[in-house]
Parts: sequence; C-alpha cells; structure tokens
Amino acid sequence: MKRTTVRLPEDLLDRAKRKAAAERRTLTSLIEDGLGQVIAGKRVLLPVSRATGGLMPGVDLTHFSTIEEMDDLEYVERMKHFK
Repeated sequence: MKRTTVRLPEDLLDRAKRKAAAERRTLTSLIEDGLGQVIAGKRVLLPVSRATGGLMPGVDLTHFSTIEEMDDLEYVERMKHFK
C-alpha cells in the first residue's frame, strides 16, 4: 500500500464519509472501490422513467452532483430494508 494526498470538494468528501460510515467501512475502501470501477470502465446507470422512457424528473446531466445525490438517496432507501 502507498499513501497519497488527494484534494476533493468538501461536500463530496462529507458525502463519501457518510456513505462509508453507513456501510461500516473505511473511507479508503470506498475510494478504492470507486476508483477501481472507474478504471474498469463501469458505467453509472441513470434513473429512467418507466412512463416516458426518458430521464426521471429532476435529473440534470450538466450537474453530476444531482445524479450522485439521487444515487445516495436510493442507497439509503435500500439500506432501510436491511435493518
């Protein structure tokens, strides 16, 4: 293992810490998994409306943080079912 320093927007780091805590894992493991997915070329699935076939209302592709927030909210909902 090597150590490095990265600079992240404060809100992204805060959300990453919350997600790691919710999953009971380290921030390092969360970053490692995410970076591994990016390098492997895995894609993020966008929420699609079943009614229209287009993007769900509120999804703005010009602001990636909106997509991340929707993903976080979906994750929280899924975790509620495991308690």
